[in-house]
Amino acid sequence: MTSWKLTLPCTRAEAEAIDQGDGPGLDPMPTLTTTETVVDDTEHWRIDAYFEYEPTAAQIAAIRALVPSAADTMPVIEPLPDEDWVTMSQAGLEPIREGRFVVHTPAFPTDAPAGGRAFVIDAGQAFGTGHHATTAGCLAMLDAIADRRFGSVIDIGTGTGLLAFAAVYLWPEARVTATDIDPRAVAVTAENAISNDIGGIDLIVADGALDDAILDAAPYDLIIANILAGPLVSMAPEIAAIAGPAATIVLAGLLEAQRAQVVDAFEACGCALEVVDRRGDWSVLRLSAGEIRYTPQSPPDPRGRDGWALDL
Repeated sequence: MTSWKLTLPCTRAEAEAIDQGDGPGLDPMPTLTTTETVVDDTEHWRIDAYFEYEPTAAQIAAIRALVPSAADTMPVIEPLPDEDWVTMSQAGLEPIREGRFVVHTPAFPTDAPAGGRAFVIDAGQAFGTGHHATTAGCLAMLDAIADRRFGSVIDIGTGTGLLAFAAVYLWPEARVTATDIDPRAVAVTAENAISNDIGGIDLIVADGALDDAILDAAPYDLIIANILAGPLVSMAPEIAAIAGPAATIVLAGLLEAQRAQVVDAFEACGCALEVVDRRGDWSVLRLSAGEIRYTPQSPPDPRGRDGWALDL
């Protein structure tokens, strides 16, 4: 059987959206990589999609829909020897180092630093390999608060599980929950937990933060949400509702230009901005939840989440 690669030009904005998890929604999901083809040029990037078989017309259309800038460009589709496609898809993804963490793909094994932890994450599985600025920034943010004590942690939009794994390492006594709207991401997290010898994580497939299984473990002392600016804004009341008094909230997946909108949404829920870690066009935020607490309510709240609302 021959594997295949589909290549299209794209812009930097399109590449970052893909890296951040804006995938084609295919099953099985092809491995997607993005590459800068002209240094410091926002208009000259490339997307490569790797398939285990020749892509169908529908699959080609789904990849093309990710890059509107290439609407008038025919994709380059070529067969690859079986033994080469995984290596090629991960080319250039050398290990990254953030604080006490090292993250690497199976193609680039490396040792953990002294007193630190190495995680192996397959770059083709789901968003969250550590190679995107937002994920790397979250690792650095968690490393910076390692001396704080947390009893209950949740990673919303867990992707590959990487940030939940970092939380388990930093706070081994804490109850750690990892949740994602995508069942595939939760399955990937379970697989990665096994391969990284990580135990004790509660895995939940959930749309939003007020799923019953999430509420069962609330309130949370540390909330991590590395998703996108739009969902962060719309979910601000939900995230604040599951935060314990003085909880720490780490937010990522937002561009620097979107920071004010996200901060405003959380400040409206009683949170306070503590730290901004800017990485190129992206920003990672750390906030304090203040004295917000979650309480039952009746009748159902206007978002349709029966039984819960903010009590400020």
